[in-house]
Amino acid sequence: MLCLNWLLVGALLALAESWNVVHADDGSERNCSAMPPYLPPTAVNTTQRLRALRETMSSLNVSAYIIPGTDAHLSEYIAQRDARMAFMTGFTGSAGTAVVTQNKAVLWTDSRYWVQAERQMDCNWELKRDVSISSITAWLIQEVADSDGIAFDPFLFSIETYEAYSRNLAPANMVLKSLPDNLVDTVWKDRPPVPSDVLIRLPDRIIGRTWQMKVEHIRSQMRDNPYKPTAVLLSALDETAWLFNLRGNDIPYNPFFYSYTLLTLDEIWLFVHKDRVTKEIKDYLNGSCFQANCVQLIEYNQVRKMLSDYLTRPGVKVWIGTEYTNYALYELIAPEEKSLTSDYSPVLTSKAVKDKTEQRILREAHMRDAVAVIQLLMWLEKVVPEGKETEMTAAKFVNECRSKQKENRGPSFETISASGPNAALAHYSPSNETSRKLTVKEMYLVDSGGQYLDGTTDITRTVHWGTPTDMQKEAFTRVLMGNIEISRTIFPSGTRGINMEMLGRRALWEVGLNYGHGTGHGVGNYFGVHEWPVGFQGNNIPFREGMFTSIEPGYYKENDFGIRIEDVVVTVPAPTKYGHNYLTFETVSLVPYDKKLIDTSLMSPQQLQWLDLYYQTIRRLLVPELDRQGLTEEKEWMLRNTEPLQRSTASAAMSSFSLTFTALATALIHDFI
Repeated sequence: MLCLNWLLVGALLALAESWNVVHADDGSERNCSAMPPYLPPTAVNTTQRLRALRETMSSLNVSAYIIPGTDAHLSEYIAQRDARMAFMTGFTGSAGTAVVTQNKAVLWTDSRYWVQAERQMDCNWELKRDVSISSITAWLIQEVADSDGIAFDPFLFSIETYEAYSRNLAPANMVLKSLPDNLVDTVWKDRPPVPSDVLIRLPDRIIGRTWQMKVEHIRSQMRDNPYKPTAVLLSALDETAWLFNLRGNDIPYNPFFYSYTLLTLDEIWLFVHKDRVTKEIKDYLNGSCFQANCVQLIEYNQVRKMLSDYLTRPGVKVWIGTEYTNYALYELIAPEEKSLTSDYSPVLTSKAVKDKTEQRILREAHMRDAVAVIQLLMWLEKVVPEGKETEMTAAKFVNECRSKQKENRGPSFETISASGPNAALAHYSPSNETSRKLTVKEMYLVDSGGQYLDGTTDITRTVHWGTPTDMQKEAFTRVLMGNIEISRTIFPSGTRGINMEMLGRRALWEVGLNYGHGTGHGVGNYFGVHEWPVGFQGNNIPFREGMFTSIEPGYYKENDFGIRIEDVVVTVPAPTKYGHNYLTFETVSLVPYDKKLIDTSLMSPQQLQWLDLYYQTIRRLLVPELDRQGLTEEKEWMLRNTEPLQRSTASAAMSSFSLTFTALATALIHDFI
């Protein structure tokens, strides 16, 4: 799945602006300058909720209240009960910040969501086409006279966000007022409750490290740290889930549950909604209990109080990862003698390296996932010429295919199913209003993934069912070349992804093309589809053996088409003639690329050799899997689409008969063992 970084997608900006013009008079967007103002049926009436919020603000001497679109764990995806920005504004986009004063209400969001905001907000709200903190603070300085009247919920601010606001407001002698009790919650009378689902533990068969082993590993890092931390505070939801091998169902597409953990050298405090912890889980966490390895269950909302109590003990120092610790907890431990900071906690950096069991089961999940994607592509190849299918029906079909695979737990994100100009919007997902009919005249991009009990998947393929233009073929081939160049590179262990990221762009740069998003992100074992801190951005950690990441270069031509090729890879040892401790990437996504879009004349012999070897791997691994599932037609489709591109290379060719024979032998040996 696409993960944007510091680059701005120019195509998105221009296309969003053009949409504003196209839809301005069709009744789908508000018109607040008309008399009387026009509101589309999709707009939400916010008058009463704004009045109630302003009354609460007045009682607390708050002149302006900042409402971010995140939760207390700074999660990428948030639960409905945390959608405070959406409740106040009516706008349901995933990025934005709202500010309410006594006489104004303003939303800041980026170009992906300008049209959506105009359709969902009523005329109580003003839209600012920007997302920068500098824009928000400049507006606050102009609008607010009270120097200490700007308030915020510190649970919803990262440390970096708080510091940016404070830095920008300081020249005007303005300060932020921290109010840990959220003001929106006081007026949101029908706010969704905490889910009642009980927590689950992962089966032993897919666990390589028990939670006790993981706890000891983190404690050993604490003991070895020269700054001698006495505790580690875990705030990101995947940190606690990973540490205890537990999963939940609180966040869309992510198997997480509301939690914090404070791990000391001789205590473990797990902050969670205790009524959701079954006797089985309690026994699991305390089954071999002694003081240092006994998990104390504490109510989720007591984290701030208990952390304050812990900090009164003499000589304590709490280790935090600043990327995911909210300001409500950081402000308690900010004194230098009480805190030790790093970008990421030792849990996140440990989780990034998969053990042998995690590597094996994640590979297996990608094998089953490839079957579902092949079923989609084969089906579309048949039905698109009939002219009845749409972006939405294609997205539904691939989700249904995944649901039939073993261990599936649903999609890992909302499927990006995009045809023609919609694919030029890198974050596009189809809706009833925007879904296009699929046609042989347009390129089609599908970026989708699944959650499985043993792994999380994410894969993008771009196809054309008709006759692509020369430009489309060249752009696709150059995107593929970028994917291959990163995949086949050999590098010293400890190399940062940002130092090889340009390999994914070089073939595009050579002809003046580029893409405006990140080149890859980490992927986990039944976790979030964007698993930090692995990837190719400047704030990602260096690569080590056993890390999984996506590789996903692309190209997007405004109002015409979009291309992205995304595979998940794992870092493995690379044998070299002279050196040691070198790595390369091994691709675990197992779906062929659209042969119709590949111009082999642009590719080097090394790239073609890599591609043929990759196709051999797909055949070797998927023939047994497809046979096990009795999918003869899908197997034949896969074999047709993985025929070698270098026919003169004997080592690249492998007949269907020999593959079937090899697969049968492999299966028999496996059963015998």
